[in-house]
Amino acid sequence: MDRHSWKDLLVLFFKYSNMNLKLTLEYKLNRSLITLAIFCREMVGVVVMGLILLRFLHIRGWELHEMLFLYSFLFLSYSLFVFLFAGIRDFDNMVHSGEFDRLLIRPLGLMYQIVAARIDFSATLGHGIVGALLFANTAFSVGIVWTWGNAVYFAFALIGGTLIQAAIFLLSACFSFWAVKTESLRNLIFFNTRRIAGYPLSFYPVFIQKLLVFVIPLSFVNYFPAQYFLRKDDASLWNGYLYLTPVVGAILFGLVFLLWKRGVRQYSSTGHSAY
Repeated sequence: MDRHSWKDLLVLFFKYSNMNLKLTLEYKLNRSLITLAIFCREMVGVVVMGLILLRFLHIRGWELHEMLFLYSFLFLSYSLFVFLFAGIRDFDNMVHSGEFDRLLIRPLGLMYQIVAARIDFSATLGHGIVGALLFANTAFSVGIVWTWGNAVYFAFALIGGTLIQAAIFLLSACFSFWAVKTESLRNLIFFNTRRIAGYPLSFYPVFIQKLLVFVIPLSFVNYFPAQYFLRKDDASLWNGYLYLTPVVGAILFGLVFLLWKRGVRQYSSTGHSAY
């Protein structure tokens, strides 16, 4: 890895991206339908939330636009995650198919190859469009004054949220070295927890709040960034956490990456051919 300059690695990343895009466009109708299906699936949850709030006007002081603004962070950061880190999400498939064995003999860093080799354009667009629509329709209606400082915070919050989700998926990927198939664990750790994280922390008992802050820290993906802008009454208990999303993302990803490297050292092939 260190034999290659950052310029070479960047050029190679764009070549990988171009190759992924060509593969995606080879089956335009299929990929378009997948994107549409993802968009419709995620919009169902948004519509259900909207119907509930239209009936009750607000829940614990949170109104419809504020809830949708909170939700937008989940979709936007996940869209960025699957664009940059789809290889981490699908890592157990790489191990099970034997594709990971092929990466081991190439003269490039393993994590670089995993990140560069896969981009899920369908999921990127499906989640990204939902997130963009929610954000565009709420970012100004919730009373936020958009200064340069707020814009910079928003960008860093998305980056931090992306790294947190990458770290959670990478933790699941670590178990692939011993269990090979970890899809159920991945769904338990991330997707089931993400449904809970779509709502404010104050909706839940203390146990769930601590779970979402200290164990599976998805609150740093959407709740704390949204509270930075909204400053709802229930933010007073967590004021010191509102600025920590990029820090938590960087530290968490770094720690899990060390565990992943340890797993690589102990890895033995599944015996499947990648060809």
